[in-house]
Amino acid sequence: MVVITRRVVISGLSGCLITLPRAGEVLAAAKVWQIGYLSPSRKRLEPTLAEALGKLGYIEGQTARFDARSAENDIKRLPELAAALVHAKVDLIVAVSQLAIRPASQATRTIPIVMAFWGGEGLIESGIVASFARPGANVTGVYLPSLEMDAKRMELLLEALPNARKVAILNPGTDLLGGGFTELRRVTQATGVQLYMTDESGLEGYEPIFESITKERVDALLVPSSPRFFLERERIIEATTRRRIPAIYEWGEIARAGGFMAYGPVFAELQRLVAGYVDRILKGARASDLPIEQPKRFELVINLKTATALGITIPTTLLARADEVIE
Repeated sequence: MVVITRRVVISGLSGCLITLPRAGEVLAAAKVWQIGYLSPSRKRLEPTLAEALGKLGYIEGQTARFDARSAENDIKRLPELAAALVHAKVDLIVAVSQLAIRPASQATRTIPIVMAFWGGEGLIESGIVASFARPGANVTGVYLPSLEMDAKRMELLLEALPNARKVAILNPGTDLLGGGFTELRRVTQATGVQLYMTDESGLEGYEPIFESITKERVDALLVPSSPRFFLERERIIEATTRRRIPAIYEWGEIARAGGFMAYGPVFAELQRLVAGYVDRILKGARASDLPIEQPKRFELVINLKTATALGITIPTTLLARADEVIE
């Protein structure tokens, strides 16, 4: 009688026996990484980040499980959400903006945290990291020079609209601007442009905010960096278009979606940087030893189609400097 088993035994020359595993045993032995994701507003991983992680081999349901926690714009919930990720014993936490990075760093000093992204002041002063070159704790990732970028955006906006006399700033309702408002005021003082800070962009929506902007008879709008503003970019574009208000944004993707102008880092490149940190740490590197990186490339994107619809003629000198002009 011949018995066929599911194991195959191969005899080597040395007499050693090598047993091949049953089907599925290799997959069962593979590590499935538990990756936490803490965001003020986004309920799922940012798609560009998910794509970048996928290319590095971190695929949902196969080699990774993404535990995404969102405060849904109620930032007071972020500490409890950070604590929940720690309780879930995730292998690593990706924290979106300093709104999430700060409570995540307070919730754990052992689980690695990757910043996506810290923008503005206070990273070293708050004790979250010791330095950019050697963070020294469990936090590393990408830092954005947001104060300098907001000032540069204001300069570009006024260059595009040389007759502007009043510019509104969309208030993210947090301390994200920090000293940025002072920096923006410095830029506009030399030109005599008046700044108008809107009320907090509350959960009730943007309609009351844009009604106040219309009443103030502003000439343009600056939309600062905020995870919520990026997530809700279509609503903001619709509101500015309907009221014929030219606005400048942080990410080129917003100008490509119909916004007037954008200046800032290349979004996809930054998400690839974040994914790279995740990969290196999960492969054994310590967050404390990985230097914090800043964007290396910035892009100016001008939507000429939107400008034409608004009746605005962009100076040719500015168009010549743009990295991308959408016609």
